[in-house]
Amino acid sequence: MEYIGYFASILIGVALGLIGGGGSILTVPVLVYLFAIEPVIATAYSLFIVGLTSAVGTVGYFKKGLVNIKTAIVFGIPSIIAVFTTRALIVPAIPKELFSIGNFILTKDLFLMLLFAIIMIIASYSMIKKDPKTTSEEPHKQKFNYPLILIEGALVGIITGLVGAGGGFLIIPALVILSKLPMKEAVGTSLVIIAAKSLIGFFGEGGESVIDWQFLFTISTFAIIGIFIGTALSKKINGDKLKPAFGWFVLVMGIYIITKELFLK
Repeated sequence: MEYIGYFASILIGVALGLIGGGGSILTVPVLVYLFAIEPVIATAYSLFIVGLTSAVGTVGYFKKGLVNIKTAIVFGIPSIIAVFTTRALIVPAIPKELFSIGNFILTKDLFLMLLFAIIMIIASYSMIKKDPKTTSEEPHKQKFNYPLILIEGALVGIITGLVGAGGGFLIIPALVILSKLPMKEAVGTSLVIIAAKSLIGFFGEGGESVIDWQFLFTISTFAIIGIFIGTALSKKINGDKLKPAFGWFVLVMGIYIITKELFLK
């Protein structure tokens, strides 16, 4: 299973390099089901892996001038505060058992996996459905809808903190619609936001677990190799055409997680 896990780690990077937003959403299932890591620890590890791989992914976008620093700061600050607070205060405060009905017990681990599966299903819809408003490549005069950006940034931060997903599937449409960024610039800017909030969120951990640094850096290295492969492939393959297919895969994975956690344990 470990070797399959390492291969899957490369695929996480390939997906991130090829399609940008949503590519990192497979990290938690890989950690939980292929490496047998507890969900709470897996969401923390995912923050580090997603943060580090996204940081490497931003280099190419910076070189091409496809990162809007002002937008990254405006959207990133509420998101970073939210993810740090969630990891430091909210996640440790969730009880080990939330409630029970008959023989069914909703544990903290089960709650996080079900929440993650729901986020996967929502993310898959945004990948499968092509929204004409988010495909604009024309440059617009930038104007910020500050209240909505603050709310969206905080919401994405809370989701990231709880389930360890980067949230690119929420950030990219928000940057295009709320900040009027061209699509490619939105992808580059989203990677900067994801990198910053994920790594800061990881270091905001409430100290629930001992970190296996060797394992973390090994998985991150495989994912980073995958990013370079994905970036190289993106020059030959249109990532936008692959995104719906990846979305269907994420949808199936989300349904599988719900089925496995509720009925197959």
